[in-house]
Amino acid sequence: MGADRQAGADVGPGPVGGSEPGAGAGSGPGAGAGVGAGPGSGPGAGPVAGLGPGAADSPANRLHTLFEGHRLTPTQRRIAHSMVRRAADVPFLSSVELAELAGVSQPSVTRFAVALGFDGYPALRRHLREVAPAEQSVDSASYNEYQQAVEAEIENLRHLAEVLADPRPVRRAGRLLAASRPLPVLGLRAAASQAYGFAYFAAKVHPDVRLLHEGGTMIHDRVDAAVRAGASALLCFALPRHPREVVDTLAYAKEAGLTVVTVADSAFAPVAKVSDLLLPAAVGTGLAFDTACAPMLLGRVLLEAMCDDLPDAQARLEEFDARAALRGLFVE
Repeated sequence: MGADRQAGADVGPGPVGGSEPGAGAGSGPGAGAGVGAGPGSGPGAGPVAGLGPGAADSPANRLHTLFEGHRLTPTQRRIAHSMVRRAADVPFLSSVELAELAGVSQPSVTRFAVALGFDGYPALRRHLREVAPAEQSVDSASYNEYQQAVEAEIENLRHLAEVLADPRPVRRAGRLLAASRPLPVLGLRAAASQAYGFAYFAAKVHPDVRLLHEGGTMIHDRVDAAVRAGASALLCFALPRHPREVVDTLAYAKEAGLTVVTVADSAFAPVAKVSDLLLPAAVGTGLAFDTACAPMLLGRVLLEAMCDDLPDAQARLEEFDARAALRGLFVE
């Protein structure tokens, strides 16, 4: 349907995007990409989107391969998450610098290295340097900070394309979302704009989309209302800095019987343990506020997959186009 699906391509005003200040400085190529993991394999609680051919050569995915199969504590998952977000820089960080980056103690970094099978952090760092790519773009050093941010986003998008070489996780997510009536879509703070954008377009093809983009004491009530109305799945967009309320809401949604599909910046994000299917898409962290081109694009890919499982999607879009023309809704 992709070539025909043109209706409703406008973007309405929604919550302001961006990220929370202090979400992390620096940007690693492809940071936050996922590894193929089944339930219980690795630190996340749910399956994670698989890698495409060639994706294993990126710094982030060498880290994921290193972490895979290890049972990590919450503190160790926090260290792993920070390492993935700074994948290109990690081989050159001291244990003290990594501890500051992750917000943990220096001994915790040492214990983390030992948990991975190394004698200590120096041995882990030597290993990371040995497997780091030998070549680096000769032009990258001449880029200013704004160009570097753009280049980092391009790398994030390139890595997302590699991950999508295996379309099965996204297709599974599309089926889950299409079948849920209603479909609650959750995104708070930095992720509110991602949730709004998805919900805006999804409402053109799905009969009942419910946007949950404002936190507070009512959010559990809205989850309950969706469950009572027949919802079977919930889509969440989760971006740094991760609000505790999102983790709590996803745990509540799972307890209520919903299947949780999450788009997050990393397979080691705090929401992994409360997600049934996690689809990672890296954010850029080189500017004062994170950039989220890859999560936004992954949201549109999810829309495409959902439309493929909604037989009347094209008819709904054509109906919208006809009504928009009668109302003179858009300026041609």
